Amino acid sequence: MAIEGKSEKTSGPIRYGMVGGGQGAFIGGVHRIAARMDGDFQLVAGALSSDPARAKASASELGLDPARSYGSYAEMAKAESKRPDGIEAVAIVTPNNVHFPAAKAFLEAGIHVICDKPLTSNLADAKKLAALVEKTGKVFVLTHNYTAYPMVRQARDMVAKGQLGDIRIVQAEYPQDWLTEDLAATGQKQASWRTDPKQSGVGGASGDIGTHAYNLARFVSGLELAELSADLDAFVPGRAVDDNLNVFLRFKPVGKAPAAKGMIWASQVAPGHENGLKLRIYGTKGGIEWVQADPNYLWYTPFGLPKQLITRAGAGAGPAAARLTRVPSGHPEGYLEGFANIYQEAARAIRAARKKNGKPAKDVIYPTVQDGVEGVAFVEACVRSSKKNAAWTKL
Repeated sequence: MAIEGKSEKTSGPIRYGMVGGGQGAFIGGVHRIAARMDGDFQLVAGALSSDPARAKASASELGLDPARSYGSYAEMAKAESKRPDGIEAVAIVTPNNVHFPAAKAFLEAGIHVICDKPLTSNLADAKKLAALVEKTGKVFVLTHNYTAYPMVRQARDMVAKGQLGDIRIVQAEYPQDWLTEDLAATGQKQASWRTDPKQSGVGGASGDIGTHAYNLARFVSGLELAELSADLDAFVPGRAVDDNLNVFLRFKPVGKAPAAKGMIWASQVAPGHENGLKLRIYGTKGGIEWVQADPNYLWYTPFGLPKQLITRAGAGAGPAAARLTRVPSGHPEGYLEGFANIYQEAARAIRAARKKNGKPAKDVIYPTVQDGVEGVAFVEACVRSSKKNAAWTKL
């Protein structure tokens, strides 16, 4: 993650295009709302589906110029890079297996990339992409949107300032229930590609939501993982990827303090859970707890003192949270605003790159390509560990 700071708007909205996200896609709409929430981006082009007819129909619904509705990401990257008014950035919101070739095409065309997670469907491609980002110097933002909730930034700042003392325990969980039955058998689009290893990669729940839990634990705690022990299951008969995972974590020691330990549980077959992302961190001086369903609240317990509630924009919330806060306390902000904060950070980085002869900014916080590499490494390590009866495995 880059460090905090600000850069002002210059030269109007950032022209961007989108790959994927056409009719029937959930996450594409979320990205478009997030991109326009602060007026930082303007959608001007798209390769919105692998089906050319659906791509054009989707573009028409969004009011795009028909001449800038493309049949493939390759065609779009080539054409837009040659236009004087071509896109400056692209949002990639496809199934996982398309992330690498699409991102590669746009980076090579000199276009900044905003990509949905996980970074790629395999670690080899993730490393190649990281090398290409380094070579091109382009801004690359991975949309781990939960890192941009104000109270997550508050929690991260408190840990960094030592308010919890030496970290001992990190626990993250992310249960859902929507894949409790074989939804892919009904032809449901989201379930079909997420449970197909040719499109999702080797991880199912581990790649889809486990990477969110792992990324959030790392982002807030600031700890680096040493090794993990994972037990993965595919409870639904015939399912080719995991739908439930239990992972033990051993972090690298910090200074002279004993190494912290952790746990991650992620599941898509847990009835009663909709989107139950939760994070707990405990240290020698206190603990914190954050629940995505109540994102404006952060519970903080100094050891030996009563539990304290810190609210977004309320008493106790500091500059790290305020930087991404839009409305006064008591007015809920959540998922869409968190996603918009990622786009706002991306805009700051891209505008800074405009002023620095193409060099990306170092003064904003957003999940980078390196965070993406570690996320894919986490998934593959979980799979390797589980195949060896939950043997301790390094990334």
